[in-house]
Amino acid sequence: MIDESINPHIGQIALRLKTLPESPGVYQHLDEAGNVIYVGKARNLRSRVSSYFSHYDDKSAKIKMLVRHIAETRVTVVATEVDALLLENSLIKEYQPRYNSMLKDDKSYPWLLITDEPYPRLLYVRKHAGLPKGQFFGPYPNGVVLRQLQDIIRSLFRYRTCNTMGKRPCMKHQIGLCNAPCAGLESQEDYMATIEDIRRMLRGDIDDILSDLKRQMSALAADLRFEEAEGVKRKLQRLEEYQSRSTVVGTNVKDVDVCSILSDDRYAWINYMRIRNGAIVYSFNNEIKKQLEESDAELLATILPQLRGQTQSTAREVVLPLAVPDLPAEYIQQNTAPRGDRRKLLDLSLRNVESYRKQCNHQRALTAGEAAPQALRQLERLQQLLQLPSLPMEIECFDNSNTQGAYPVAGMVRFSAGKPNRKEYRKFNIKTVTGPDDYASMAEVIERRYRRLSEEGQPLPDLLVVDGGEGQMEVAREVIEHRLHLAIPIAGLAKDDRHRTSQLLAFCPEIKVVQLKPTDPLFHLLEQIQNEVHRFAITFHKEKRSKGTFRTSLTDIPGIGPQTARDLLLRYGSVKGVARQTEADLAEAIGPAKANTLYRHLHPEG
Repeated sequence: MIDESINPHIGQIALRLKTLPESPGVYQHLDEAGNVIYVGKARNLRSRVSSYFSHYDDKSAKIKMLVRHIAETRVTVVATEVDALLLENSLIKEYQPRYNSMLKDDKSYPWLLITDEPYPRLLYVRKHAGLPKGQFFGPYPNGVVLRQLQDIIRSLFRYRTCNTMGKRPCMKHQIGLCNAPCAGLESQEDYMATIEDIRRMLRGDIDDILSDLKRQMSALAADLRFEEAEGVKRKLQRLEEYQSRSTVVGTNVKDVDVCSILSDDRYAWINYMRIRNGAIVYSFNNEIKKQLEESDAELLATILPQLRGQTQSTAREVVLPLAVPDLPAEYIQQNTAPRGDRRKLLDLSLRNVESYRKQCNHQRALTAGEAAPQALRQLERLQQLLQLPSLPMEIECFDNSNTQGAYPVAGMVRFSAGKPNRKEYRKFNIKTVTGPDDYASMAEVIERRYRRLSEEGQPLPDLLVVDGGEGQMEVAREVIEHRLHLAIPIAGLAKDDRHRTSQLLAFCPEIKVVQLKPTDPLFHLLEQIQNEVHRFAITFHKEKRSKGTFRTSLTDIPGIGPQTARDLLLRYGSVKGVARQTEADLAEAIGPAKANTLYRHLHPEG
């Protein structure tokens, strides 16, 4: 338990903790001014709330900051974990607590509003004070998408758009866009039926509307009202056209939510899609600024209910890239190992969120202006020097590591906006190469990496850097351009005889040296990338080597163990190199007794 030097209110808080119930509920942390600064849910309130005030030294910096500001904790007991989840969501919306990670302010996004009036209107709005009461649909990714949807709805349904209803039909009635309920030419019952159809369309219930229109068309045709039936047919065709644009999978996926997430140390990016009858009826990206260094699972547990509430989703299944323990099964069923059409949908969501992450980072870097980090300025220089088609916001670099061909591995690092993106680092076990062949190893891992990205439709890096000279670059070009038929710019980082970064190489279109001074900040950035990939590959190699059994023909000799064999190979390069040594040389390396045994085994004729 912390003391008063960390939180002066800990005495009162400690007494409160002893009385908390061991049941599901929601807790609110308040500061000295009485402001709610954090809202959370718990299966066991006493255990969860107490955890904030114990093992303080092990907490992250942001949680320590939160704990120092807690003056009071309030709890609300609920019957089930689902109730706790829903109550937490509503309290976060109400109080907007400082330390809760939330969706970016949705007031900047466009929405559709069906007003709460006797004869409702459909309005294009951005959320702010002073709007009429009603039901919101959205938010939508941009105004263009929403305007297109509005145009389709206008072509299908007749509803009023006037701010105030008069007593006589207006021009909208004369051109066939409104049935003039103001003049009593349409009953309120019929008008509300139209509004309900619009609601159903915005919720994604398109198949139900199609069925209704087909029944109307058949009934009109049966009554010989062919002109009216033709009008319904045109509506039917327009709606089917709209639905076909959205269809991405088979109609066996009836009602599903799909959500994916990417994150780094400061931000997380979410893509959320609603699927109805095999069609994407809603897709939304959002950026979240992390407050307490939450994991992806913790963020999804908080954000997913917000997104489902915004879109009024009633789906009983959600497809996710990872399990979220804090989402009760009674609330929604998780599918974290999708197959078939659901797998395609998750892959599509992941491509969307990766693209959105790049957009956000790029925009943040570009809008930094004169205060832009030095790394961004160097990336702009790198783009000019290498004649790249776009700013190299995403750079991937490869390096191989082995011990005389044993335990061959490779490592890949990614730098995003000039900084290491460790969540995107990748390790490769070399599978098809025998012996210490760096060129073949490089070809294997590059092909595996980018074939997979290409097949899954994921974004490719803006620049591929190989840790090597002209030979490695030619290998990379052969794989990228001729085997995979991709367009990824390639550069090389050559080292001098002291194993230090010495040259930047580029295809322009032939390989040439790009002159950089060792004192140049861009040179330092490239050196950092090269050192990082070398460190990453070497570390992976050492891990694999320590876990494996180092076996060569030397370890088959009685008295010669793996460590001795490893030392000899590192010192003399190969078994043949060991065999060329005199017994005195071997004795200097491993001692006289082992040297005698080894020498006699390698030279039985002597």
